[in-house]
Amino acid sequence: MTHELLKAFTLIFIAEMGDKTQILAMAFATRFPVKKVLLGIFLGSFLNHGLAVILGSYISSFIPVSTIQIVAGFVFIAFSLWTLKSEEDEDNDEAKGSRYGPVLTVASAFFMGELGDKTQLTAITLATNATYPLVILCGTVAGMVVTGAMGIFIGKKIGDKVPEFTVKIIAASVFMFFGVSKLYQTVPDQYMTVQSISLFAAVISILLFMTLRPLIRRRNQGIESLFIKKSRELYNYYKQAEENINEICLGENTCGECQGSSCIIGSAKILIRQGLGEIESKSSKAVAYEESHKPYDKEMVLESLKSTLILLRQDPGNEEYQNIHEIRKKLEIILFKQSIDNMDSWEEYQECLISLDKTYAMKLFEAMSH
Repeated sequence: MTHELLKAFTLIFIAEMGDKTQILAMAFATRFPVKKVLLGIFLGSFLNHGLAVILGSYISSFIPVSTIQIVAGFVFIAFSLWTLKSEEDEDNDEAKGSRYGPVLTVASAFFMGELGDKTQLTAITLATNATYPLVILCGTVAGMVVTGAMGIFIGKKIGDKVPEFTVKIIAASVFMFFGVSKLYQTVPDQYMTVQSISLFAAVISILLFMTLRPLIRRRNQGIESLFIKKSRELYNYYKQAEENINEICLGENTCGECQGSSCIIGSAKILIRQGLGEIESKSSKAVAYEESHKPYDKEMVLESLKSTLILLRQDPGNEEYQNIHEIRKKLEIILFKQSIDNMDSWEEYQECLISLDKTYAMKLFEAMSH
């Protein structure tokens, strides 16, 4: 029982490190409390892998175990090659809305995102010859939750490069080991000839070479995966925003006792700390700020808004940036006396800023062009 649990957990954990589902976990954690995100991952993975385990157990009831083991061996080898596949063209298909609440939104995203993915297929494969199918389900779901937590941690707290290439090699090696082991144990002796083994080794070597070549090329060129790129982009933004906001803050000598979330700069600091994972994200009530009388350094506010807009204008409708949009709004209030609720497109946003204050708007756009 313990062996099956650890095997299922290890395979899923390694397979999902650096996968697009970690990007989902990281993105949702900027909008929802981490506990609710992890609960959503648990529910979505439980339903998805539950279907996989049921299917795997059903298959084993009418197909000979030896045949299943041989097929499973080849499947694991295929997973090894799949793990090495470059994911530069994969999209991050996160859920587009949260009208069902944090937990159900995350759960539905992970359920749909894992349909037909290698983790679901891994669960099916493990369940076909499992003594305790429920233990397999527990192991695979635990693996998904832990990798999701790692995604949140990496996205919020780690600024240096994560060794993506090494992670992929380790993951591929684990799948290859299980695949070759299964074939060695179950393929009939009459097929275990020098010629067949040599042919098998040659085919695998060619496939590994073809799969590894793009990955090595991307590594040598310094091209980061979508996961690493987004992690670094968000981390760098929040660290820069933290420095800027600390410089904008007037301090207790000017404002008296710190008002925390009641102050527009104080609330921006809270949002930044949430983005860096230092405190848990919580939904905040709308507060009417009266900040026009405070002597903020408008040039520094302009600089902070510039760096925020440089990030947002690439994809203003991306819900992953919801936390950053809230920071944007607070900076707009200081500069333009009011904020722009929606930033559906960059062109419309520019027009709105110009209508509020053409002088500051043009100054901002000019700074962004340099």
